[in-house]
Amino acid sequence: MMRLSPGFAINPCFRSNTFVNSQKSTSLSVQIGSRRRNFSRIGSESGDGVAFDAVAYESERLSLDAVAMEDMAETAKKELESDPDSDPKAWKWVIRKKMWDIMEARNYAMSPRPVHHRIPNFVGASAAARKLAELDAFRTATVVKVNPDSPQKQIRFLTLSGDKKLLTPQPRLRTGFFSVLESDLLKPETIVEACTSVGVAKYGRAIGLDEKIKVDLIVIGSVAVNPQTGARLGKGEGFAELEYGMLRYMGAIDDSTPVVTTVHDCQLVDDIPLEKLAIHDVPVDIICTPTRVIFTNTPIPKPQGIYWDKLSPEKLRQIRILRELKKRLEKNTGRKLPTGPSEKLPPTAERKRR
Repeated sequence: MMRLSPGFAINPCFRSNTFVNSQKSTSLSVQIGSRRRNFSRIGSESGDGVAFDAVAYESERLSLDAVAMEDMAETAKKELESDPDSDPKAWKWVIRKKMWDIMEARNYAMSPRPVHHRIPNFVGASAAARKLAELDAFRTATVVKVNPDSPQKQIRFLTLSGDKKLLTPQPRLRTGFFSVLESDLLKPETIVEACTSVGVAKYGRAIGLDEKIKVDLIVIGSVAVNPQTGARLGKGEGFAELEYGMLRYMGAIDDSTPVVTTVHDCQLVDDIPLEKLAIHDVPVDIICTPTRVIFTNTPIPKPQGIYWDKLSPEKLRQIRILRELKKRLEKNTGRKLPTGPSEKLPPTAERKRR
């Protein structure tokens, strides 16, 4: 057992096979808005007859990813330098950074590298995906929601090749909401491509908040997860929580919908303090690693929707579908919803605003 820091420990390897219980924040939204218009002109092979420009789409996606990751790096630096006793998010960044460092140092990481500020792709991701595919919850599922990150690509493939519907969020929700892909509408030779970000944009059908869909299983990526409690940490942007909250609003999921994550064995963390988790943090019911399956029997309540008082104006400006949902709810209820505290901009972003 290796100690991360006082109160945090990880087990670098479990061998049992048994089953057990650039521009920164403000300017980023401007870039996303302008580039979303570019995406809308790229076209789709199955839509208006305009050939899909995969090169243009991927170029824009990577450019926006680079901007977002730079912003996350500055946010992490600020949080790590803050007082842990006064900053409620600092402890999460301590765990994330040390996990990313460990995976890089021990070569548990796979491309894209470095894994910092990502849901880390890991050695054995395909083996973990096969463990997940053996679950009754997966075998009986008709619709599976899977995150768009690299370590879960094989799960997306197994979903489509298993004649299931794949529901996947568009990257960082910046160009839309969710896309649905159906195996019977894909040629066998296109299924592998359909599991990539470009393939989702090319072959997927975009859906909105009014889509009538029942999700049978949710798969999310993690940076670290506690096998005893099901508490997990993502990469720090909060999109898994936002996606979960919007699916709750749509009636697509409820408390009984299983949430699964796949991770390397080293990503199992012994102590994520339950008392420090936020109300919107999504726990996992099942963890699949390359060597084992863990049923957490999590005691953590699942979020019931979007917690608007926790959502910053900056995040709201970045995500169009959230603004649409907020406007709809305010119209239906006749009252204005609260807004969370403003996120402090990194120093470089503050200078550029002047």
